[in-house]
Amino acid sequence: MTSPMEKSTEKHQSEAPRRPLYVYDLPLQILNSLSLRTDTGNGTTAQQTAEEVPARSREQSPTPSSTSDNVAGSQACSLCSLAFATVHDQRDHLKTDLHHYNLKQKLHGLTPVSEPEFEKLVSNLDESISGSDPSDSEDEEDEAGRKDTTLTALLRKQATLADKLGSKSDDGTEDSARKRVGGGHQPLLWFSSPTLPDKTNFGIYKALFTAEELEREDAIIDTIKQRQLAPMPAPKPEKDGSAVPAGYKGRHVFLCMIGGGHFAAMLVSLAPRQSKHSSTGPLNREAVVLAHKTFHRYTTRRKQGGSQSANDNAKGAAHSAGASIRRYNEQALVEDVRALLRDWKPLIDTSDLLFIRATGMTNRRTLFGPYDDQVLRANDPRIRGFPFNTRRATQNELMRAFIELTRLKVKEINEPAEASLADTTAKSSTPKAPPKPAVPKLTEEEETALLHTTQLQAMIRRSKLPALLSYLKTESLSTNFRFQPADTQQNHHAPTPLHLAAAQNSAPLVTGLLTRGGADPTILNGEGKTAFELAGERGTRDAFRVGRAELGESAWDWEAARVPAALKREEAEKRAEREKKEIEKGENEKRKAEEERLKTEGPKIGPSSARKGGILGGAPLKTAQERREEEARGLTPELRMRLDRERRARAAEERMRKMREGG
Repeated sequence: MTSPMEKSTEKHQSEAPRRPLYVYDLPLQILNSLSLRTDTGNGTTAQQTAEEVPARSREQSPTPSSTSDNVAGSQACSLCSLAFATVHDQRDHLKTDLHHYNLKQKLHGLTPVSEPEFEKLVSNLDESISGSDPSDSEDEEDEAGRKDTTLTALLRKQATLADKLGSKSDDGTEDSARKRVGGGHQPLLWFSSPTLPDKTNFGIYKALFTAEELEREDAIIDTIKQRQLAPMPAPKPEKDGSAVPAGYKGRHVFLCMIGGGHFAAMLVSLAPRQSKHSSTGPLNREAVVLAHKTFHRYTTRRKQGGSQSANDNAKGAAHSAGASIRRYNEQALVEDVRALLRDWKPLIDTSDLLFIRATGMTNRRTLFGPYDDQVLRANDPRIRGFPFNTRRATQNELMRAFIELTRLKVKEINEPAEASLADTTAKSSTPKAPPKPAVPKLTEEEETALLHTTQLQAMIRRSKLPALLSYLKTESLSTNFRFQPADTQQNHHAPTPLHLAAAQNSAPLVTGLLTRGGADPTILNGEGKTAFELAGERGTRDAFRVGRAELGESAWDWEAARVPAALKREEAEKRAEREKKEIEKGENEKRKAEEERLKTEGPKIGPSSARKGGILGGAPLKTAQERREEEARGLTPELRMRLDRERRARAAEERMRKMREGG
């Protein structure tokens, strides 16, 4: 027969793993029953599968009142030893460079790395990663570029290093080097407890301990006991309105993230705060945020990745309005961050630990200088990285990171045999990409023709006549070169440089190809049309007629080319000038007539005016988007692009003017 005490113990064993437990405020029953596990290598390995027991109650857990539901759930990545709050976060993690890198490591029989170790590997590369995170919707467009640059460069660098070391000796030097490059320690310490079900263990992040404490495995339990803190009331705000309680003496930590123009910092007390949501309700543990601040500046080059300073260092200083704004914002962000650190210096200096995420030399220089009155130093032994995946630098993300760091993990670690079976099942359940169809191998002549096609079409689209003629001469190509491959829609419609120039309505190119390059205007495209028939503007058609006049009737069969009668260049220029003046004269007359009407009649108010729209007519005002569409109506794609560039440049210049006036 089971005694009441045994029933109570069994109930406690079934409920304890379901409670979020705060590392700095553990129940005595759990604290006194912990024992360090040495058979797990102080962390789950790539061959182990771990499933976190969900946390239900908020009792005895420091959660902020505004984000009390933001606790990690049962989702986890056994490969990277990370846990996630939602399935969405877990899916985002599967798209990150860290996960793809660890997959490569596992395929090569190497040990996966933690996120701090991966970021340290990346920081040694010349490429820079944007400060965005996998779940950042604003910066998702950079993800594809990151996979194709940073991850590829890292793998290439390690492969080169392994090849160099492998050629030195066969005594295991290469294996040890590969371990140094791709290996790494696990981020968690694991503890067993009789209060837990079988095969279930408690986990605590190693980042909460010093190197000396981790070396003394026999005293690690005593170290955890010394870290227990009693709940205390939140500090009162300063009388001068200061956000930072300078006189605070309790134990606390500093958390900071910077990247992609985003900065977030927070000081959090390690002692939880007790509060009652009602007069009869139970006591809750809540995190005490001593101070927090976020900044954001536009510093990242949209759709191109990297900061403006990194681009300037690689390619030289750009002179666009957007580049000037980004440079100004980079310097402003540096000044804002350093000013904040100086204001928080008393509490930063007394913090137990400093958790910092700053990838890239620019972000690290912002925090660690060197500069006058420097607060943070890179060699500070209190500095830690975040041993799990993080997203964009925000206040909510810092609080999520704090909860993840200080919450006791409860995971079920399977036996090696079961883990091997689960690993095999996971491999078989991984969706495989369909095999790509075999691409026929091109001959050397075909590859050369494709290269010439790419170069010629690029110069024609940019109306680079001297470069085009020079390229044809240097490469010994005919002016009637046929673009390859011929079966594409574009090359079927415009198979030669003259056809493409006519289709682009580039009159100077047409004249140059005819008179200086000797292009044949009688060649037909795949639709049976000559180059002249592809011209969509009068100026381009006149260029063919001018070419006929300058080359003479005997140069080509102009009737077969379907080019009308010859036209002298002077006549074409005079007609163009005359038409221009007529248009200007008509516009001036309309403007004068309207001015005279306004002087005598005033603005029209009535049905006719209402039909025209406007404030006086009673019609709704057009939006900015409608006005832009009306302005662009009837323009060619090239003119639309030019109009958009001019709008953006004017907007950037206006922002710069306002900043100068306000500064």
